[in-house]
Amino acid sequence: MTKKIGFWSIVLLTINSIIGSGIFLSPGAVVAKAGSKTPLIYFCAAIFASVLAVTFASASKYVSKSGAAYVYAKAAFGSKIGFYIGLTRYFATCISWGVLATGVVKILLTLFGFDSGNFMDVSIGFVLFMLVMLVINLLGPKVFKIINNTATIAKLSVLIFLILIGIFIVISTKTNHFADINNLKNASGAPLIPKMTSSIFVMSTIAAFYAFAGFETVASGAGDMEKPEKNLPRAIPLAILIIAIIYILIVTVSMMIDPKSLILSKQVIALVAVFSQPLIKNLILYGALISMFGINVAYSFNTPRALEAISIEKQLSPWFKKRTKQDFPLRAFIITAVIAILIPMAFNYTMTSIMVISSISRFIQFLIVPLAVMMFFYNKNKEKVLDNVQKNIVTDVIIPCIGLVLTAVLLAKFDWLGMFTLINVHGGRSLNLFAILAMAIGYIIMPAVVMTLELSKQAKQSANE
Repeated sequence: MTKKIGFWSIVLLTINSIIGSGIFLSPGAVVAKAGSKTPLIYFCAAIFASVLAVTFASASKYVSKSGAAYVYAKAAFGSKIGFYIGLTRYFATCISWGVLATGVVKILLTLFGFDSGNFMDVSIGFVLFMLVMLVINLLGPKVFKIINNTATIAKLSVLIFLILIGIFIVISTKTNHFADINNLKNASGAPLIPKMTSSIFVMSTIAAFYAFAGFETVASGAGDMEKPEKNLPRAIPLAILIIAIIYILIVTVSMMIDPKSLILSKQVIALVAVFSQPLIKNLILYGALISMFGINVAYSFNTPRALEAISIEKQLSPWFKKRTKQDFPLRAFIITAVIAILIPMAFNYTMTSIMVISSISRFIQFLIVPLAVMMFFYNKNKEKVLDNVQKNIVTDVIIPCIGLVLTAVLLAKFDWLGMFTLINVHGGRSLNLFAILAMAIGYIIMPAVVMTLELSKQAKQSANE
């Protein structure tokens, strides 16, 4: 029998699925909006993420199969809605993996002296990188668990080390610029930090929230986990708590040392600008690379199993669920890797325009899963769920309701205009045709084609019987 992933490995997988490049790249953007309120903003974002994480964890009590939002939607609302959620979520996750892999490949090419802007170099590097991910998964759950856990511990160690170094710098130099943040000026003498309003507070929280995204994919591989109905509800919230503490500390320390550089830096990895020591700068650079590598390892585990789950539920051909003797979903992995490579390649590795698919998929899940949990609690589900579930009105009704309200706010404040338009050099706007096309393909054309083919196939099979 193949050894499955235990509780602490699930915690580390959740951390690995969440901590990617975001905390290294994006804190400056949040500080620029929120100023001295940034730690509070990250705390609020962590509360938001925790509410949704508890909701997803509650769903896993009722449905322990692989597939996450797909199997929850199918059990709660029936096969048609479930099939649609499964297909769109899978396609969106493939795109997310493609974007993350593109980032790692381009950084590695730059480090080894290659041209990260050369289409052929990036394409070859992409294929080689996916082969590395394949080998890691082919070696089996035990090796995968070691690599995943090592990558997670390494990225956590880098962040904790930066926190400790930052505290040491603040104490040893006896300087603390945290109180200066709201008084910073730009070159023309205007304030760098806008006055806090309810709108800015919400937008800042949304920006910080994306640093916590990723927890919703963890249950995709529930079938390869030990007692997922018990371990997932405990592991996911614990992981969010650990991440929240680290995020708040790293941002606070960075703001104490050099908040102006954090805000104004044009460097890809914003945290590099805060520290002047070359050793620390290199540590941050390699820490970001390890972090991005680690999240790719997590995606290589979660994403193929999202496709496999649809096949297991008999809504796609059984061909996709075939596993190797080492219990690895090789066919699902190959299809997933091909999609993750071809989509970025088709857009010349410029992925901003089609990331809308991933954003919309996340919103759909944050609406569907809370509703599904409440359906399970009140026994209104369309399909059978686990027996003897320990129901709790707080985690199964009240918290999902809060999650729905918070998601509605997220939707209302989301930059829809920016997502579907482009700004030219003169400041004018034009339609983002790539984003519109991606939406049409990802949410209308692709699901319609696949669902029509599968329903036609099933009808023929029923007729022959």
